[in-house]
Amino acid sequence: MAYQLIEFSVEAGVATIAFNRPERRNAMSDDMRAEFVNALETVARDKAIKALVLTGRGNAFCAGGDISGMKRRLESPQGEVAFNGWSRQQGVHHVQSFLLGLPKPTIAAVNGAAAGLGADTALACDFVMGTERSKFTWSYIKRGLIPDGGGLYFLPRRVGLPRAKELIFTGRMVEADEALSLGIVDRKVASAELLPAAQAWAAELAQGSPTALALGKKILNETFEHSAHDIFSLGSQAQAICYTSAEHRDAVTAFLAQSASKD
Repeated sequence: MAYQLIEFSVEAGVATIAFNRPERRNAMSDDMRAEFVNALETVARDKAIKALVLTGRGNAFCAGGDISGMKRRLESPQGEVAFNGWSRQQGVHHVQSFLLGLPKPTIAAVNGAAAGLGADTALACDFVMGTERSKFTWSYIKRGLIPDGGGLYFLPRRVGLPRAKELIFTGRMVEADEALSLGIVDRKVASAELLPAAQAWAAELAQGSPTALALGKKILNETFEHSAHDIFSLGSQAQAICYTSAEHRDAVTAFLAQSASKD
C-alpha cells in the first residue's frame, strides 16, 4: 500500500508509524484507519521488526475521530444510522484490538494533543511517552458519546476506576504533568528528544526473546480478567513453548559455555 495519511519507516528493527494529517490534527478518518491497519499488519508479520513507536506529525498526536465522518453518518437515512454506526465500530475495534494485541513492544510517543479516540489509541500501546506539550482528553461526552476506542477498558487500568469516571464524565483536559502523576504517561522528555528517546526505549524493550515477549505480553494483557490459578495455567503453557524456542536454547548454551570457561 502507498501511504498518504500515515508515514511508515523501519530502522534497526524499530518501526515508526506517524499519523500524517497535520492540517486536521491527525483526526482518524476511515482512509487513515485503513492505512494504519495495513502498517500494523506489516509490523506483526515482519520478523525483522522487533518493536513499534506510534506518533503524530505536526502539533497533535491524534485529535480523535473525524467529525466530518460523524456528520455523514448523521445525514444518512434514519433507518441506516444505527447500522452505519455499528459498522464503523467494527473497524475501530479491529484496529484497537490489533494494536493492543500486537506481539511486540509498542510505545505511543505523544507529541501533542491526544483527544477522544487519539487518547484511547495512545493507551492501547504498552507504554506512553510524553513531553511538556502532551495533553489528553476523553472528550466523547462533549459529543454525546462514550469512549469507543477502548478508553472504558484502558483508562481504569491506568488511573483507577474513580479517576477514570471523573475524566470520562467531564471530558476535561489533562496536561502533561498531571498525566505523568496519574500514570497516563510513563515517561516525560523534552519535545526535541521525544522521537529518538521513544525509539531508543523501543529498541531496549525489544532486546529480549521475541517468543517470550509475545507470550508474556498476551498473558499480561489478560491478567486482571483471570484468577491466579488461570494465570499459572496460561503461564505454564507459554513456558512450554519458550522451552522449545531457539532463543532459550541459545541463551542456556551461552551461559553454560561462559560458566565452563571460568572453571
